[in-house]
Amino acid sequence: MMRMTMTTDDDDDDDEGRGRTTTITMTMMMMMMTLMMMITTMTTITMLLVIVTIMLLLLLMTMLLLMMRWRRRSRTRTRTTTTTTTMMMMMMMMTMMMTMMMTIDDDDDDDDDDDDDDDNDDDDDDDDDNDEMMIMLMMMMMMITMITMITMKITIL
Repeated sequence: MMRMTMTTDDDDDDDEGRGRTTTITMTMMMMMMTLMMMITTMTTITMLLVIVTIMLLLLLMTMLLLMMRWRRRSRTRTRTTTTTTTMMMMMMMMTMMMTMMMTIDDDDDDDDDDDDDDDNDDDDDDDDDNDEMMIMLMMMMMMITMITMITMKITIL
């Protein structure tokens, strides 16, 4: 509370700049994660879908950052923009999870159609690998949500 009374307009601008850079770094981290997932599991169609969604989300993020830059003076508006950026991050995570679920389901369907009884053991191993990937993804999503919440609190305070 003491810090809130002591701050000036310049300090507010500095805090806002810090929040902006953290959101940019978060988007870069998400890009890296999606690229890693594409290399490991995804098919070409879902890869294209994910690339398109990431590009759209990055455009929206840049729009929001520009809005934050324009509305630097009033505190309430910047607070709403920070919450919208975190909402965008949540939407990005949800799209990633949905694409992963779609690819895993597609792989299962392909295995059922193509393979015979001899190869069923291999299919089970693939399913286990997919489950491990999903667990890892869930852990990463939890970490990212925690980081975004922390950055949101920093920008609001």
